Formats: sequence, C-alpha cells, structure tokens
Amino acid sequence: MPLIVYFSSVSGSLEMKKNQERIFFVLQSKNIPFEAVDISQDSANKDLMRKRAGNPTALPPQICNGDIYCGDIDAFNNAIEMEQLEKFLKI
Repeated sequence: MPLIVYFSSVSGSLEMKKNQERIFFVLQSKNIPFEAVDISQDSANKDLMRKRAGNPTALPPQICNGDIYCGDIDAFNNAIEMEQLEKFLKI
C-alpha cells in the first residue's frame, strides 16, 4: 500500500510548513516512495485524513500507510530519534 502524507499547501502556520517539509525531506532522502495529498484542494481528503487519524480536528501533516494510520509530526520525529522510522511507517 502506498505511504500517504496529508499536507496543506495553504497554511498561515510557519511551523506546519516546516513540519511538512521535514517529512518530505526525510522520506525523499531515504528513497521512501510516498504520495502527498493536499487537503486544501479537496475537503473529502481532509475528512478522510481526520477519519484515519481518529481525530475530528487533526491538522496536517498526518501520515498513513494505505488505510492504516501511522501518526503525526511528533510521532514521526520520535520514530526518527528512536531509529524506528520503518516500523513507524509500517514498511
């Protein structure tokens, strides 16, 4: 199943933009294929992201492996720190 990174191309939050860029950079540097899904282009994508995250107010970036929710930026950073990124991404 494809790795999906939900992000927003229109955000006033500099922190959110930095977090999204960090995820993209790490995945690309490790040659991990992923699909970037922009929730600002289609509200159905936002609804799906929140449903998969199990949080009706979840904000991007959120990461899923197909239909399986992996986590948010905090969980992503923790997985990198613990050297368990592949386990976190379920790949």
